[in-house]
Order: sequence, then C-alpha cells, then structure tokens
Amino acid sequence: MEDHNKLSQIAPSSSPTDIEAPQRNPQDDQQHENDDDVVDYTQRAQWLRAAVLGANDGLLSTASLMMGVGAVRKDVKTMILTGVAGLVAGACSMAIGEFVSVYSQYDMEVAQLKRERKEVNKAKLPNPFYAAAASTVAFAMGAVVPLLGAAFIKEYKVRLVVVVGVVSAALIGFGVLSAVLAKASVVKSSSRILVGGWLAMGITFGLTKSVDSIGV
Repeated sequence: MEDHNKLSQIAPSSSPTDIEAPQRNPQDDQQHENDDDVVDYTQRAQWLRAAVLGANDGLLSTASLMMGVGAVRKDVKTMILTGVAGLVAGACSMAIGEFVSVYSQYDMEVAQLKRERKEVNKAKLPNPFYAAAASTVAFAMGAVVPLLGAAFIKEYKVRLVVVVGVVSAALIGFGVLSAVLAKASVVKSSSRILVGGWLAMGITFGLTKSVDSIGV
C-alpha cells in the first residue's frame, strides 16, 4: 500500500484535457492564402498571355500582309481579300499551335506530378482549350483593325496611310496594356512594340515592291 502511494506521488496525474493542442500559426495560414492567390493568378495568366499574343499577331501579321499586297496592287478589293485570307489562316494557325503547345505542357506537368506521387488537380493545370480559344478570338479581333481601316477608303495612298495610322494606334494600346500588366515603363513598352510594328510593315512593303520591280 505504501508503494502504491509513493508511485502515485511520483507519477503526476494526467487527463486528456491537460494535453495542449497544437496551436495554429497565423503565418502558415497567410502563406496558404498567398499560395492560393499565386495559383489563381497563374491560371488567369494562361489565357491572358494567349489573348494578348494572339491580338498582337493578328494585328501585325494582317497589316503587314495587306501592306505587302498593297505595294503591287492598288485596288481595295485585292487588299481586303488578302487581309481576310490572312485573318482566317492566321486564326487557324494560332489555334492549332497554341492547343498543341499548351497540351504538351499539360502532359509534362501531369507526368511530373505522377512521378512525385502528388495528387493531380486539373483545375490548376494549363487548359489547352481555353488557350486555343482565347488566342483564336484575339487574333481575329486584332486582324479586324487594319481591315476596317482599309475597307471604306478608295484612294490608294490615303488607304495606306490610314492602315498605318490605325495599326500604330492599336500597337500603342497593346504596349500600354503590356506595361500595366508587367508593371513596366509605359513609354518603353509602347516604343518597342510600335517600332517593331513599323519595321514589320516597312520590310514587307519594301521587299514586295522590290520583287515586283525586278519582274519576278
């Protein structure tokens, strides 16, 4: 009996209520919230990148194509038909290219997650269908700009000037949008994309004119 009392004095009594529950760290919760924000932003950035790139390509490639044809053919019908053909071909090309590219990225990320034995959450993976759709619609919208600029002007020289003007204004708009999204300098971003657009249209116009002049 005495031994039992001694053991009772040595061993402190404990109950489930005496065990302290692990405390949650507010910093951990904040970190999880930040991680969710990053994932959401990345998901939105996938189609946003495709849309901005598609619109810029549609604008510039269609305008350059129209300027190239306009260097040798002065009638508005040929110029417009060339632009429409460029719109359709470019939109299909962008859709297929973006779909294949993003789907390849999707397959690689799924394979990597399986190798690491992690759960595959498709909502956080790149969606090739969204990217292809955004790229196609944006390309078509960008290509419409030079078409509208040239459609209602019969005078050849005035038509070329108007196409260059509306395309330049749209390029500046894309430069401002890119600068805002990237939090970069608006002047530098707009200048880069504007000069690049002028070079593309100028080179296409000049080379087509040169090839036509030598009778090829």
